[in-house]
Amino acid sequence: MTHLTPRQRWSVLAVCCMSLLIVSLDVTALNVALPSIQDDLHSSTSGLQWTVDGYTLTLASLLMFSGSLADRVGRRRVFQVGLTVFTGASLLCSAAPGLNWLIAARVLQAVGGSMLNPVALSILSNTFPDSRERARAIGAWSGVVGISMAAGPIIGGALVESAGWRAIFWINVPIGLAALALTRRYIPESRAARPRRADPVGQVLVVVLLATVTYAIIESPVRGWTSPLVVACAIAAVCALLGLLRYEPRRTDPLIDLRFFGSAPFAGATVIAVASFFALGGFLFVSSLYLQNVRGLDPLHAGLFMLPMALMALIGAPLSGRILAARGPRVPLVAAGAALSASAVLQALTYSAHLSVAPLFCAYALFGIGFGMVTAPITNTAVSAMPRAQAGVAAAVASACRQFGQSLGVAVIGALMAAGTHRGTAAFIEASRTAWWIIAGCGGAVLLVGTLTSGRWARSTARLTAERLAAEETRTTVKT
Repeated sequence: MTHLTPRQRWSVLAVCCMSLLIVSLDVTALNVALPSIQDDLHSSTSGLQWTVDGYTLTLASLLMFSGSLADRVGRRRVFQVGLTVFTGASLLCSAAPGLNWLIAARVLQAVGGSMLNPVALSILSNTFPDSRERARAIGAWSGVVGISMAAGPIIGGALVESAGWRAIFWINVPIGLAALALTRRYIPESRAARPRRADPVGQVLVVVLLATVTYAIIESPVRGWTSPLVVACAIAAVCALLGLLRYEPRRTDPLIDLRFFGSAPFAGATVIAVASFFALGGFLFVSSLYLQNVRGLDPLHAGLFMLPMALMALIGAPLSGRILAARGPRVPLVAAGAALSASAVLQALTYSAHLSVAPLFCAYALFGIGFGMVTAPITNTAVSAMPRAQAGVAAAVASACRQFGQSLGVAVIGALMAAGTHRGTAAFIEASRTAWWIIAGCGGAVLLVGTLTSGRWARSTARLTAERLAAEETRTTVKT
């Protein structure tokens, strides 16, 4: 990448933040709109799950391909294509005449979205080579998630209340067009020194693995765990996983470079990403249904109820970035795990149809602190210890884990809630309490794994892994 002045570097950061904003805002606004979509399109609970998971599954499946594609053909080029596809698909979502159309348009949105966040991370990694400056930049970038959480439920609720659920997709269009114009002006083209070859077999195996796992979980409450289709999906998932473990190490340029996981911080970051975004997916799904279907709030007031969570995430994300730059990832990860667990335990112990506002707001604020603190350490760990030539692939693996975690959270928690939704309020509350205990376990996993993978031993494994990867990259480049 060409040398950039400080002003140019922060302009690049601003454009990357805009891409994250439209993706994150879309997710948070959509969750507030789920009950309205259910009523308007006559959707079942599993239909709502597919509205969310059709997007996150496709995103998780294509992130690694998009990251490696950007490293190969040009990061700005792929980024621009992603913005164009995402913006156009948002218009198709707003025009959906039925549930199947909406799910298909969401899948197309995800195709574009897969070219945004991991590519933006790769652009940032190459734009900010200094580790401290990069940590601050990624902290600011991660803070956009907090902004989307703060704005998403309120904007989404206001749009649904005033113009219907279709309006939540309109907001992506002006932001996407502005980001596209600014990308052409401020972001220089960059790519890896040695182009990586495509891995179609690995890509197919990843799609099969993620899709069959999620399908089995979502459909099992309706079809039953012994259904031939559910069992077939489980078998296909196992075969795909074994195929990846056997096939990928044999490739010179694998879709998933399993050597990355020799770094304890990187491996820990992927586990933490799955656990924390599982918690987020479950939290948003349960809370949206609870606030509107159980407490009887309209979409706007439901969005306002989530404001404590959103505001604390907005505060926690940049604070986490500053702590990360000064003291490393352990403190924000431990704080994140403790806060997520405390939030879920509080709700598991107190949840009821008429829960007073004080404990509910306290639980939401704790969740916001926890989620805000966890994003920057995950992101920074994914790219900081890897060779810059593989920044796109490493960032895409971490992003895929986040999306798969959220997809898994919606699938598992949604499957749990499906049984309670149709049996009345008491059954819904009981299912919700079980869901909160599961989410509390996710917070505990963040705390434990974050502690184990952020010490001196873990840092030494990251250094050795980066040295091996760089040496292997040099040998391969010389041969070619």
